[in-house]
This record gives sequence, structure tokens and C-alpha cells, in this order.
Amino acid sequence: MNMRRFAIYGKGGIGKSTTTSNLSAALADMGLRVMQIGCDPKADSTQLLMHGQKIPTVLDKIKQKGSAITLEDVAFRGYGDVVCVESGGPTPGIGCAGRGIITAFNTLEELDAYSCFSPDIVLYDVLGDVVCGGFAMPIRDGYADEVMIVTSGEKMALFAARNIILAIENFAKRGYAKLAGIIENSRNIEDEDSIVRSFSNEADTQILSVIPRSGTVQRAEDMNMTVIEAFPDSAQAKCYRDLASIVAGKI
Repeated sequence: MNMRRFAIYGKGGIGKSTTTSNLSAALADMGLRVMQIGCDPKADSTQLLMHGQKIPTVLDKIKQKGSAITLEDVAFRGYGDVVCVESGGPTPGIGCAGRGIITAFNTLEELDAYSCFSPDIVLYDVLGDVVCGGFAMPIRDGYADEVMIVTSGEKMALFAARNIILAIENFAKRGYAKLAGIIENSRNIEDEDSIVRSFSNEADTQILSVIPRSGTVQRAEDMNMTVIEAFPDSAQAKCYRDLASIVAGKI
């Protein structure tokens, strides 16, 4: 089975990390080897998979150990044996978060992480408000095969999604990651489905999944778990499992 790598982008606060973690959990339940890499200075992408534990970041460990850093320092097993990694970022107000992602990615390559863990699927959870420098690395440096964009029908979420699509198009001629489609993470605004559908049509892409707004997500997060783990038989879990089936079908 070939390894497939997906970058998941979206505006901050859109529910991207929750969606990514539930997707990872659902893929793991299908028997796939999954690796989730958080590419946000907040370093909270994998907390639900780690039952609330905030794991050390690659950048933090580089500062502590330098060239003595090992995979065991930065890669941790979460729910379903998902390999969890957080790139981390600089001290607020000092340094460039984008550069931090580049450094973290280079370090994972040097540590031969992908060969050691042999994942079937790698999910990069990337902040999508700004698609430049390090934040564009999964698109432009050949890390990801495809990009999925999490959005709602809200204007600012769609604005961020449009910027991400423009970045993908700008790199298209170089053979970098292509757009797989849109994940609608609903906010229950008026005419939301039609707004997102119109957006996806204009972008000439597909809606991979419509995830309804549900209190089940918050209840699971209060338990420091994904919906997949906390409420596996819920309608919300089925939405994530359906999305996982689509992603797994791309392997």
C-alpha cells in the first residue's frame, strides 16, 4: 500500500483540528496506519487523540537537545495508535511561525520518520489564514499529495478558503499538491449549504463532506476525546467515518 499525504487547511477556529483528529481516529479504526502532524504554533492539533495531553513540539525539543533529538522525543502514540507530532512555533512576538514549520519538517525528514512509522496516511493540519512561507510548505514542497479545505458558509472562512485555492493553483504547474475538495463544517448560518455549494462550483471542486453542527462534538471534547472514541455510534461519528471512507479510497 502506498503512503498518501493530505494537507488539511482552514481558517483558524473553523474546527479544522477537530475534524482532522476525528478523521485520523476513523481511519485508524479502519485498520490503517495514520500519522497526524500539527502545523500550527498553538500545537493543539493532536490533543483529542492524546486524551488532553499537550505533547512536546519538534521546535521545543530542538531547542532543548539540538542534534541529539530523536523520534521518541517528538512522536507519540494516540488513540488507535495514531502517530502524533506537533511542529510548534517560536515564542510569541519573536521569530517566524512559518520558518518553524520548515524546520520541523526538515527535522522529521532527517529522523527518517516516514520510513520508521510507515504510515498509510499522513494528515498535515495546517493553519490556513495565511498561506505563505512555511504554511505553504505542504503544498509547494511536495509533502502532500492532495489538499482538503475545511470551511463553513461564513465570509471570512470562505475568504481563507479562496486564498488557499489560489495558492494551490499557483503551484499547480510544478506538480505539487492538488485540491481534493471542500469539507463543510457547518455553523448553521442561513442558506449555508447553498453558499458552500456555490463556492465549490466556482472553484471547480467537490464537497467531500457536510459535517453538521452538533453538541456531540463539544461533549466529546469535554471528555478530551474525539467523537469517534467517545460516541462511536452517534450520527456525528458516522459523518467522520463517511469522510474517512472517501479519504481511504484515495490510497
